[in-house]
Amino acid sequence: MVPCPTSTPHTAVPVAKMPAATPQLSPAEAEIEESVEALDRPWVTVVWDDPVNLMHYVTYIFQKLFGYSKAKATDLMMQVHKEGKAVVSSGSRDKVENDVRKLHAAGLWATMQRDSS
Repeated sequence: MVPCPTSTPHTAVPVAKMPAATPQLSPAEAEIEESVEALDRPWVTVVWDDPVNLMHYVTYIFQKLFGYSKAKATDLMMQVHKEGKAVVSSGSRDKVENDVRKLHAAGLWATMQRDSS
């Protein structure tokens, strides 16, 4: 019971309990919600295989730019070599743009995209 503001302090008015309802989204609202979820996905840096850079150089760059251990950098380099590409970093758009810029400066082929997971 909650006191009624217009009554005397001793009078109370019952508070009705409202049933909890799950709102139904219109198609337009559902599309907006999906767009917002898509915007929450992080960006990723993809390094592509190229015919120029040696494998030990790519491993070295991954260690220097991202601080990866030699084993992790080697695994990523082998993924680039065997599969043609590898995701080497992720995060905000600004961070990934910076990572791509650094990789380009080191002579590697790199792009950025939204994380597909």
